[in-house]
Amino acid sequence: MKFTAKYFNELSLTELYEILKVRSQIFILEQNIHCQDMDGIDQKAKHFFTEENGEILAYLRAFYTDDSKIVVKIGRVLSLTHGKGLGADIMRKAIKDIKENMKCQKICLNSQKSAIGFYEKLGFKTVSDEFLEEGIVHVMMKLEI
Repeated sequence: MKFTAKYFNELSLTELYEILKVRSQIFILEQNIHCQDMDGIDQKAKHFFTEENGEILAYLRAFYTDDSKIVVKIGRVLSLTHGKGLGADIMRKAIKDIKENMKCQKICLNSQKSAIGFYEKLGFKTVSDEFLEEGIVHVMMKLEI
């Protein structure tokens, strides 16, 4: 498996197509989330993915929350297979890259309630009450750098 980290303008058209395809597969078809996926954030995000034979198996994106570049937010975290460690592997590699190259002080994310334990194992702490995002219960989590 190959791990890749690229900013939007570095992605090939094929990589971008595969990213959008896998996000649609997981969030729309599997999780039945109906929202505008192309939200204008992709262009300013760094995209992390693991692929094998041209197929993306795990993905996430990371972006600065504002111009101060103090906080990086991770989103669109997905894995095509569950329970095989792909999600944890891509998160660890992305966190390492973010720490080394994006030079932020905190990493945050909105976790689905069912995934809180997954992120806690990676060092994230819950910092909010529960809230609804696209009809699914979430909490905000942060990792101090």
